Amino acid sequence: MPTVVSYSSRDLLASKIVPPGWYRVMVDDISSEPSADGKSMNYPVEGTIICNADDGTTDFAGVPLGIGKSWMFNSKVISFSIDFLRSFGVEINADTRYDLDASKGKILDVFVENDTYQGRLKNKVNHKYRPAKGM
Repeated sequence: MPTVVSYSSRDLLASKIVPPGWYRVMVDDISSEPSADGKSMNYPVEGTIICNADDGTTDFAGVPLGIGKSWMFNSKVISFSIDFLRSFGVEINADTRYDLDASKGKILDVFVENDTYQGRLKNKVNHKYRPAKGM
């Protein structure tokens, strides 16, 4: 019996490499799960590019970011999420709890870099965020 698969348009765009730059991104999902060693928590983020945040071009609209847990925060270095939350106008204070789930459906600007993983070029979110401004 043949092994049959099908691909969504999102699946096809997942391997599209974008030039490094600032992109307007919609946060699609954020979740939490124990790290592999069980000593910390991971918070994987998934988002979708809307447009180039600097010039408004839509050449890479629909390209997903964070597929395969390539964009995430970890409880051991949770400070990486501070600028993420600030980009939504959240004021960060010490000893205060914040709900990362509240970022679902929100839009921010993300700097996307290129990186190599197992010999393949990929898009990388390296924790550079800014508030989305009108175009």
